[in-house]
Amino acid sequence: MFIQTEHTPNPQTLKFLPGRDVMGTGTLHLVSAADAERSPLAARLFAIGGVEGVFLGSDFVTITKAPDRDWSVLKPEVLGAIMEHYTSGQPMVLGEGAATDEVYDEADAQIVGTIKELLETRVRPAVAQDGGDIIFKGFEKGVVLLHMQGSCAGCPSSTATLKMGIENMLRHYVPEVTEVRAVA
Repeated sequence: MFIQTEHTPNPQTLKFLPGRDVMGTGTLHLVSAADAERSPLAARLFAIGGVEGVFLGSDFVTITKAPDRDWSVLKPEVLGAIMEHYTSGQPMVLGEGAATDEVYDEADAQIVGTIKELLETRVRPAVAQDGGDIIFKGFEKGVVLLHMQGSCAGCPSSTATLKMGIENMLRHYVPEVTEVRAVA
């Protein structure tokens, strides 16, 4: 099995491409070993000292490391854990995915639909290229609430992406949007 790696804009994250489906559809962002019980692969990865976050995308895995750890030491361990998982035959995720809680007024359903379509077709594919994802969380009084995952969470350029990229694009296509904010 050959696993490619790619750097991301976030120096604490690295994107691993196993050349096979990881999630197929949907994503899973885990930030602690306690969360990893849902995913056998994530449990293997969190067992490696220095792994602070695991993001499973459609065909990639993004790992966030502790600031005091070096990729030259961590990368071979991560590659080994990913290979072991694929040879084990275990599933990526156990059980059903978690439902996303979205907050918006039903009167804004058409606006929210347009926002979601723009995020799905224009934003998420670009963000996935960098090993992350952006999830719609709500729309309140002109403010779009987004949750950043994977390499986007904690990335030095995430504020610029949010304000200069996503906010400007949404304001252009959806005049009701006044601001975009990141939420946890």
